[in-house]
Amino acid sequence: MEYRRAAIPALVGGLLLTALLWWAGASTQALRLPGTVDVLGGMAAAQLEHWLTPWSYDPPPSVRIGAETFGVGEDGAAVDNSRYLSLYTTGMQIRFVAVLLFFVPGALLLVRRLPPVNGRVPATLLTVWAWGLVAGTLAVAVSAPWLIAANGRGSYRFLPQLAGMASAGRQILVLAAFVAAVVAVLAARVTAKGAGPLPRAAVPVGAARLAATVGTAVIAVSLAVLSYQPVAATLQTASTGTGLFAEPGDLLRQWLLLGSWAGPAGTPVGDWFLYRVADALVLAVVWWSLRWLPVLLTRTTVPAMAAGAVCATVLGLLVSQLTQMALSDGGMRWGLVQLSAGIGGGVPAALTFGLLAGSAAAVTLRVAGGRAGDRAPSPKG
Repeated sequence: MEYRRAAIPALVGGLLLTALLWWAGASTQALRLPGTVDVLGGMAAAQLEHWLTPWSYDPPPSVRIGAETFGVGEDGAAVDNSRYLSLYTTGMQIRFVAVLLFFVPGALLLVRRLPPVNGRVPATLLTVWAWGLVAGTLAVAVSAPWLIAANGRGSYRFLPQLAGMASAGRQILVLAAFVAAVVAVLAARVTAKGAGPLPRAAVPVGAARLAATVGTAVIAVSLAVLSYQPVAATLQTASTGTGLFAEPGDLLRQWLLLGSWAGPAGTPVGDWFLYRVADALVLAVVWWSLRWLPVLLTRTTVPAMAAGAVCATVLGLLVSQLTQMALSDGGMRWGLVQLSAGIGGGVPAALTFGLLAGSAAAVTLRVAGGRAGDRAPSPKG
């Protein structure tokens, strides 16, 4: 699929995702109305406001309080508090622009190599949806320093603050990214008309399975080894730094750990096993995705495999998180809003290890006999 045909749906999806997140952030004030609290309940309204605040131009109380607290100079003279609010506004502008800038290139690559024709529509929809989560997470991360500075304490525990702020706003991002993905895929269906044949690739079954196994093994390093709590604790405390780079443990865990698990001590073995099954679903989704990704791509390239592996890892995490929601004993008691608080987590680590897994799978595929380029449909594997 040509770049010009793939660019339109990528741009449409990026603009829609940005607009949806802006609209969601603008809705925070409505959640403070008495009628809203009466309908949703105080706890649910507060939780929703917490989800939407990272996308709101309305400064949170911490920024306003910071502006008031740090608005006095050493000589007692008043300092212009508007500079803290300006930092917040600048950070939000960077955040929304970054959403568009991160989404469009990834969606362009995915739509071009995975056009929604010849039975690829579900795969294209899921990958573009997952990439929307990645784009939003990266946008939050790169804009976080401005928002941290807007609180008036940018030099205090900067890396832990960065880790905490980079994980915000992911719940509403899941919904907004799905809507944007649907519209982008529909637009891609239109632009793909007249693009000529876009056949599936012919990939040897054994090579595809071996590549999927290698890629899944890379993901397992994070999910099964680094996420084991004693190892994670070592990672948390082993790295030290000074100044702005002090206490990097939280940030390292965020970008390297896809989960967290320990032995069944103190918990029923049955419950422990069910949650490990949810973790295993991540590996199952990744393996199945990497097994069929080379077949679905119009051309098997390292960037396409890497982006696809990132999306597969994000989708695996979503499946695992939804499974854990279903297994939770307090689902009926807490309500859907509280129960879904953990949805959309783990995206930074999925980006780190997804890139490694996809690259390893692509190299393995070539070494094992997989061929790049446009091919005929592969035999059923």
